[in-house]
Amino acid sequence: MTLEELVASDNAAQRMQAVTAAVEQLLVAAQRQDRLTVGVYEAAKLMNVDPDSVVLCLLAIDEEEEDDIALQIHFTLIQSFCCDNDIDIVRVSGMQRLAQLLGEPAETLGTTEARDLHCLLVTNCHTDTWKSQGLVEVASYCEESRGNNQWVPSISLEER
Repeated sequence: MTLEELVASDNAAQRMQAVTAAVEQLLVAAQRQDRLTVGVYEAAKLMNVDPDSVVLCLLAIDEEEEDDIALQIHFTLIQSFCCDNDIDIVRVSGMQRLAQLLGEPAETLGTTEARDLHCLLVTNCHTDTWKSQGLVEVASYCEESRGNNQWVPSISLEER
Protein backbone atom coordinates (compact mmCIF):
# COMPACT_ATOMS: atom_id res chain seq x y z
CA MET A 1 0.00 0.00 0.00
CA THR A 2 1.38 3.39 -0.96
CA LEU A 3 1.51 6.45 1.26
CA GLU A 4 -1.20 8.10 -0.84
CA GLU A 5 -3.49 5.11 -0.37
CA LEU A 6 -2.87 5.13 3.40
CA VAL A 7 -3.68 8.84 3.65
CA ALA A 8 -6.79 8.45 1.49
CA SER A 9 -7.94 5.50 3.62
CA ASP A 10 -7.37 7.45 6.84
CA ASN A 11 -9.23 10.48 5.46
CA ALA A 12 -12.16 8.29 4.40
CA ALA A 13 -12.37 6.73 7.87
CA GLN A 14 -12.28 10.16 9.52
CA ARG A 15 -14.95 11.43 7.13
CA MET A 16 -17.17 8.42 7.90
CA GLN A 17 -16.80 9.01 11.66
CA ALA A 18 -17.72 12.68 11.20
CA VAL A 19 -20.80 11.83 9.14
CA THR A 20 -21.89 9.15 11.62
CA ALA A 21 -21.56 11.62 14.50
CA ALA A 22 -23.48 14.21 12.47
CA VAL A 23 -26.33 11.75 11.83
CA GLU A 24 -26.52 10.89 15.52
CA GLN A 25 -26.56 14.57 16.51
CA LEU A 26 -29.13 15.36 13.83
CA LEU A 27 -31.50 12.58 14.91
CA VAL A 28 -31.43 13.64 18.55
CA ALA A 29 -31.96 17.32 17.66
CA ALA A 30 -34.74 16.55 15.16
CA GLN A 31 -36.60 14.38 17.65
CA ARG A 32 -36.26 17.01 20.37
CA GLN A 33 -37.68 19.66 18.01
CA ASP A 34 -40.47 17.42 16.70
CA ARG A 35 -38.94 17.30 13.21
CA LEU A 36 -38.60 13.52 13.01
CA THR A 37 -41.13 11.17 11.44
CA VAL A 38 -40.60 7.53 12.39
CA GLY A 39 -41.93 4.49 10.52
CA VAL A 40 -42.34 3.35 6.93
CA TYR A 41 -46.08 4.03 6.76
CA GLU A 42 -45.87 7.34 8.62
CA ALA A 43 -43.07 8.43 6.27
CA ALA A 44 -45.09 7.47 3.19
CA LYS A 45 -48.07 9.47 4.47
CA LEU A 46 -45.94 12.56 5.12
CA MET A 47 -44.17 12.37 1.77
CA ASN A 48 -47.54 12.07 0.05
CA VAL A 49 -48.97 15.11 1.87
CA ASP A 50 -45.95 17.42 2.16
CA PRO A 51 -42.80 16.21 0.34
CA ASP A 52 -41.28 19.70 0.34
CA SER A 53 -40.90 19.62 4.12
CA VAL A 54 -38.65 16.53 4.04
CA VAL A 55 -34.91 17.27 3.99
CA LEU A 56 -33.44 13.84 4.77
CA CYS A 57 -34.57 10.22 4.63
CA LEU A 58 -32.78 7.52 6.63
CA LEU A 59 -33.47 3.91 5.70
CA ALA A 60 -32.34 1.67 8.54
CA ILE A 61 -31.80 -2.05 8.32
CA ASP A 62 -29.49 -4.60 9.87
CA GLU A 63 -27.87 -7.46 8.01
CA GLU A 64 -30.26 -10.10 9.35
CA GLU A 65 -33.22 -8.18 7.87
CA GLU A 66 -31.74 -7.82 4.37
CA ASP A 67 -33.85 -10.76 3.13
CA ASP A 68 -37.17 -9.12 4.10
CA ILE A 69 -38.71 -8.69 0.64
CA ALA A 70 -41.59 -6.48 1.82
CA LEU A 71 -39.17 -4.11 3.53
CA GLN A 72 -36.95 -3.99 0.43
CA ILE A 73 -39.98 -3.12 -1.72
CA HIS A 74 -40.88 -0.29 0.69
CA PHE A 75 -37.29 0.95 0.56
CA THR A 76 -37.25 0.89 -3.25
CA LEU A 77 -40.45 2.92 -3.45
CA ILE A 78 -39.28 5.41 -0.82
CA GLN A 79 -35.89 5.80 -2.53
CA SER A 80 -37.60 6.44 -5.86
CA PHE A 81 -39.86 9.06 -4.31
CA CYS A 82 -36.90 10.74 -2.60
CA CYS A 83 -34.91 10.84 -5.84
CA ASP A 84 -37.88 12.38 -7.69
CA ASN A 85 -38.22 15.06 -4.98
CA ASP A 86 -34.50 15.82 -4.40
CA ILE A 87 -34.51 14.43 -0.87
CA ASP A 88 -31.17 13.19 0.47
CA ILE A 89 -31.17 9.50 1.41
CA VAL A 90 -28.79 7.56 3.66
CA ARG A 91 -28.84 3.83 4.43
CA VAL A 92 -28.13 3.12 8.08
CA SER A 93 -27.16 -0.08 9.85
CA GLY A 94 -27.10 -0.44 13.62
CA MET A 95 -30.74 -0.64 14.64
CA GLN A 96 -29.87 -1.14 18.30
CA ARG A 97 -27.86 2.09 18.41
CA LEU A 98 -30.63 3.87 16.53
CA ALA A 99 -33.18 2.75 19.11
CA GLN A 100 -30.83 3.89 21.87
CA LEU A 101 -30.43 7.34 20.27
CA LEU A 102 -34.18 7.79 19.98
CA GLY A 103 -34.82 6.66 23.55
CA GLU A 104 -36.77 3.57 22.63
CA PRO A 105 -37.74 1.56 25.70
CA ALA A 106 -36.05 -1.77 26.16
CA GLU A 107 -38.45 -4.60 25.40
CA THR A 108 -39.43 -6.37 28.58
CA LEU A 109 -41.15 -9.70 28.16
CA GLY A 110 -42.82 -8.57 24.96
CA THR A 111 -45.02 -6.00 26.72
CA THR A 112 -43.48 -2.96 25.05
CA GLU A 113 -44.07 -2.64 21.34
CA ALA A 114 -41.16 -0.90 19.63
CA ARG A 115 -41.69 1.69 16.92
CA ASP A 116 -40.80 0.87 13.34
CA LEU A 117 -37.38 2.49 12.99
CA HIS A 118 -36.77 1.33 9.43
CA CYS A 119 -37.57 4.71 7.89
CA LEU A 120 -36.89 8.08 9.47
CA LEU A 121 -37.63 11.44 7.90
CA VAL A 122 -36.13 14.70 9.07
CA THR A 123 -38.40 17.61 8.22
CA ASN A 124 -38.03 21.33 7.95
CA CYS A 125 -40.97 23.71 8.19
CA HIS A 126 -41.55 25.88 5.12
CA THR A 127 -41.48 29.01 7.27
CA ASP A 128 -38.37 27.98 9.16
CA THR A 129 -34.78 27.91 8.01
CA TRP A 130 -33.72 25.35 10.61
CA LYS A 131 -30.28 24.11 9.74
CA SER A 132 -28.21 22.14 12.14
CA GLN A 133 -24.53 21.51 11.59
CA GLY A 134 -25.39 17.82 11.44
CA LEU A 135 -27.82 18.39 8.58
CA VAL A 136 -25.24 20.40 6.65
CA GLU A 137 -22.62 17.66 7.18
CA VAL A 138 -24.96 14.86 6.08
CA ALA A 139 -26.17 16.81 3.03
CA SER A 140 -22.56 17.41 2.02
CA TYR A 141 -21.79 13.70 2.39
CA CYS A 142 -24.81 12.78 0.25
CA GLU A 143 -23.71 15.23 -2.44
CA GLU A 144 -20.15 13.84 -2.43
CA SER A 145 -21.53 10.30 -2.69
CA ARG A 146 -23.71 11.19 -5.66
CA GLY A 147 -20.63 12.69 -7.30
CA ASN A 148 -19.00 9.26 -6.91
CA ASN A 149 -22.07 7.52 -8.42
CA GLN A 150 -23.16 6.16 -5.03
CA TRP A 151 -26.76 7.33 -5.01
CA VAL A 152 -27.66 5.94 -1.60
CA PRO A 153 -24.65 6.18 0.72
CA SER A 154 -24.43 3.95 3.79
CA ILE A 155 -23.26 4.50 7.32
CA SER A 156 -23.03 2.22 10.32
CA LEU A 157 -24.07 3.33 13.79
CA GLU A 158 -21.83 1.63 16.31
CA GLU A 159 -23.09 0.62 19.74
CA ARG A 160 -21.56 2.38 22.71
